[in-house]
Amino acid sequence: MEIGCPTNVRHVAHVTFDRFNGFLGLPVEFEPEISRRPPSASTRVFGVSTESMQLSFDTRGNCVPTILLMMQRRLYSQGGLQYEGIFRINPENGQEEYAREQLNNGLIPDDIDVHCLAGLIKAWFRELPRGILDSLTQEQVMQAQSEDDCTRLVTLLPQTESSLLDWAVNLMADVAQMEHLNKMNSRNIAMVFAPNMTQMSDPMTALMYAVQVMNFLKTLIVKTLKGREDSIVESAPSMQLEPSDEEEEEASVANEIKTNATESKTNNEETHGFVSCIENILSSDGKGVVGVDSGSGITQSRNGRSKSGRRNDSNYGKKGSRKYSQVNGVAEKNKEIGINSFVNSRAERLEAWR
Repeated sequence: MEIGCPTNVRHVAHVTFDRFNGFLGLPVEFEPEISRRPPSASTRVFGVSTESMQLSFDTRGNCVPTILLMMQRRLYSQGGLQYEGIFRINPENGQEEYAREQLNNGLIPDDIDVHCLAGLIKAWFRELPRGILDSLTQEQVMQAQSEDDCTRLVTLLPQTESSLLDWAVNLMADVAQMEHLNKMNSRNIAMVFAPNMTQMSDPMTALMYAVQVMNFLKTLIVKTLKGREDSIVESAPSMQLEPSDEEEEEASVANEIKTNATESKTNNEETHGFVSCIENILSSDGKGVVGVDSGSGITQSRNGRSKSGRRNDSNYGKKGSRKYSQVNGVAEKNKEIGINSFVNSRAERLEAWR
């Protein structure tokens, strides 16, 4: 018997599946055979698989249930990490039951206690249908002794379990960073989380295995804290004990400027001293040399006599007065030439002074 092509085809209903509301648009005749509302975050958040829950991404890119992120944000906003014994002190049963009902409705009570929030986070992991570390054998966990072994073991987990473990380890690292307030170091927080990461029926085996899981979690927490410290050191400005090349260059330029300024100051002082001497020598107070008459070879000296032996007299006459004026003009001109020569060349100035 051959099956031919379908004929008389018509569109009866359009059915879609929503992970929170089940099948939408399902015909009535199919409802007894197909469940309309599967377990989902809209009805229950504890004891169900993550595949039927609403998922969101955290700051590290892990895809985890939205309800976990909601509880984490509330725990942090209420300063829960600063409470002593956080995740170790058990909340009151009555308050936890009420909070569970509210969480199933997608709400977190406003007056919820931080210890109740911490206990519900642990309960969420504990009540999973399958523990996030159940895909690993006990031998694999027991043989993981170093950071490299534990890191390699994490890569063997499925994507969903790996994301949940990374989220939980970073949460525990946040708690351990506040050890000075909450008294929960890496070992303590790993100890309270370890029993919630696996599902074992035998209590004795579960207890012994929990010790290995605790060491595994502790190693991952310590590794995470080290990574955070390294990232802080790398992002912070480096403290240099010795100046950099740029600083050395700036210091060299500054020293050179300082040296030049000192030399300039010395030169200015020498110039000022030399000019003062010239001015004193060329002063016209009658005690020093007043001028030189290059044409006649007559020069005034301290004793008031010229080198030619003639005495300078105020009644020398008009001719003598004209010569005296010429002598003064030549002296002023020689004074300017001597000062300019000194400024232009230090060596010439010193030689001229000698």
